[in-house]
Amino acid sequence: MSSLSSTARLANPLMQWLDLALKTNEMLLSSGSVIRMRTERIAKAGLTPSAADLAEFQLMGHEKLAAASESGIAMVKQWHSSHFSLANKALQQWLQGTTAFFSMAGSVTPAQAAARSDAFVQTAARTASAASQFTGVAVRIAREGLKPIHAAATSNARRLAELQS
Repeated sequence: MSSLSSTARLANPLMQWLDLALKTNEMLLSSGSVIRMRTERIAKAGLTPSAADLAEFQLMGHEKLAAASESGIAMVKQWHSSHFSLANKALQQWLQGTTAFFSMAGSVTPAQAAARSDAFVQTAARTASAASQFTGVAVRIAREGLKPIHAAATSNARRLAELQS
């Protein structure tokens, strides 16, 4: 799939959530495989693990901490970069809507009321549009948080499968 079509596909919030669900599923399948392979290795090692076994067992802990740390940092960065600007935009739209509402309420003539009500409706539509973008922000935060965990799980599944063969 080309980068452009992937970008266009991910512009739709529903497709963003679907993409996140697919990545989560892939990560869960890989994690299950890794857990199975490492559990078998621990069971085979028993009370006398080899140096390679000990290194693998230590790697497990380090990888989990690294992936969790990267995930948290990625989510905070994404939240910071998108949430504040979107929240600011929504607040500005809301304030404009409130101003337009009171302007409409203070109309003296029917023509003035009609013009001001049109301005109010347009402002309300922009406010709703800004608020509807929050779902896109949420999925981007979740997707950024999943990336390091997904990468660790899928690479471990491939690496451990190669070791077993």
